[in-house]
Amino acid sequence: MRVVFTKYDGTLHWHHPSRRLGEDEYGVWMGAVAGTVGHKGDGPPVVWKQAFVMLFPRDEGWVALFNAMPHDCEVYVDVTTVPVWDGDTVTMADLDLDVIRPVEGEVYLDDVDEFEEHQRVMKYPEELIAQAEETARMLMTAVKERQGPFGGAHEPWLAMVT
Repeated sequence: MRVVFTKYDGTLHWHHPSRRLGEDEYGVWMGAVAGTVGHKGDGPPVVWKQAFVMLFPRDEGWVALFNAMPHDCEVYVDVTTVPVWDGDTVTMADLDLDVIRPVEGEVYLDDVDEFEEHQRVMKYPEELIAQAEETARMLMTAVKERQGPFGGAHEPWLAMVT
């Protein structure tokens, strides 16, 4: 299967192959083994040293990535448009805001400046801006407090690719 992130203006962002692992109450889980090769846009290949799993919730505008250790980032959540499934490809627009839980340190919201710039440059609709901000607030709480899928639900899925 393919995971394809674009930017709101349709330009290609991160994309890589992945394996559908299954579904649970949180959504669809996909995984990639260590050594998976991805690309950022049309850039050169990037080889990921650790395995990871991704969670695509149903009807929500975010995608979570959970890294195998050793990695400095345990959880990385992209605020996105709602993922769209088309055959063996899932596509969503990355809306810049990222909620990150490092292995050491506090949960933080990243790329606020990029979000503000892209609102102007890519002409994000007001409704999309409000939804992205609300999603980021909800995710900050859930990731900090290890609620729902952020409390270890990824572990059995990650075991399938490590």
